[in-house]
Amino acid sequence: MKVKSWISILTVFFLILVLALTGCSNSDSQKTGGNTKDASKSNNKQKVTINLGFYSGGKSDEKMKALIKKFMTAHPNIEVTSQSAPYGQFYQKLDTQIAAKDAPDVWLSDGVLVMKYAERGAIKDLTDWINRDLNKNDYYGLDFNKDANGKYWAVPQGIQIGVLYYNKDLFDKAHVEYPNENWTWDDLKTAAEKLTLDAGGKNANDSGFKSNNISQFGLTFFSITEGWFSVLKSYGGGILDQSMKKSIIDSDENKKAFEWMVDGMKRGIITDPADLKSFQSPMAVFPSGAAAMRIGIYARVLAANEAGLNYDVTVLPKGPNGKRFAPVISNSWVINSKVSDEKAKAAWEWIKFWATEDEVQKEWAELGEAVPVKKSVANSDVFLKAAGNPVNKKAFLDSFEFAGALDTNAVWEEWVAKFNEHAQRAFLGESSIEDSLKGADKDIQKILDDFYKK
Repeated sequence: MKVKSWISILTVFFLILVLALTGCSNSDSQKTGGNTKDASKSNNKQKVTINLGFYSGGKSDEKMKALIKKFMTAHPNIEVTSQSAPYGQFYQKLDTQIAAKDAPDVWLSDGVLVMKYAERGAIKDLTDWINRDLNKNDYYGLDFNKDANGKYWAVPQGIQIGVLYYNKDLFDKAHVEYPNENWTWDDLKTAAEKLTLDAGGKNANDSGFKSNNISQFGLTFFSITEGWFSVLKSYGGGILDQSMKKSIIDSDENKKAFEWMVDGMKRGIITDPADLKSFQSPMAVFPSGAAAMRIGIYARVLAANEAGLNYDVTVLPKGPNGKRFAPVISNSWVINSKVSDEKAKAAWEWIKFWATEDEVQKEWAELGEAVPVKKSVANSDVFLKAAGNPVNKKAFLDSFEFAGALDTNAVWEEWVAKFNEHAQRAFLGESSIEDSLKGADKDIQKILDDFYKK
């Protein structure tokens, strides 16, 4: 009887204990929606997958994949898939993907296209995140991704900035002093006259010089980025006003800049569009040794070094009133505006990893494709003392003092193509400078109005 009584008592005791524990569990569930600690662990284990898009080529493709792997090691809750293609193919496909709402969650945008994506609603406004997480004074190129309203749309991945390249061997052979930071565009032309040679070896100042049969040009340039835009701006001209919605092409300043360029082309000192067609590409003139100078962005060091040129760089010349201008392309990371908040936050972690980690910046700088975006790395020996030419890499950093974007907006590609049509006619003597500028002004304003006045 005593044994049975104790068993009964113990049974009742355990029933009460179980009910009490169950009650506590139910009470916690009602207050928190479940076991908070366990739920947190579960959330931490859940991976977010983001798709990253970038244009690729050679060593840069390999390095990008290595950095993605390093990022995932540092962020085990984020998985990164990637898609890449050569430059032209990448952006052609991207336009189709954006239209189909199937673009990557984060992608590498050519700096001249950031505003195109921003003004068409394809990318996310990053202003608040940049203000919160980045010290803007630590970076080159960040403000070139800011629109007229002060909003930031992208974070730089690598900077391209224009300088003057010169072939030291050709200068030495012609007994011409190397370019320096005091040069004006007229100083450049004076030197270019002595550096331009016809097929008979005569320079542009010699009697009997044949300007229609050039074997060595004094200066080569092409396109907006590495050509006419720097000249226009340093002469006080330009293409669009500050709103980026109105053309200012038909101006006296632009006319004077065109007179300087057209004169050089007529005399055979500067390559004209017809001259460029005789080369494999417009970019091949300087590396081939067929020009003593060129306007070029940082990426052009690769071809010059591969060609084994003995060359260096300096800042671009000043205009007639002392103004100087260096074109900038801030190739940047952007986030798809259509992605979920979860994916957008994960994409932002990738961007922060790229921009804030010195080691990442150093590894990318070693490729020699771009100026590092983080000032501490760009001003270190990793960049400034990197092996090989150019020796004066500081010229790229000095150029930020007078640098500017390329009047980029939603219809940048369209208006650049139209301007090139009119400029080419003036360069080839097919129309007057006045008519070319008036025609460009009219046609470009129509492009702007068709988009912005819808």
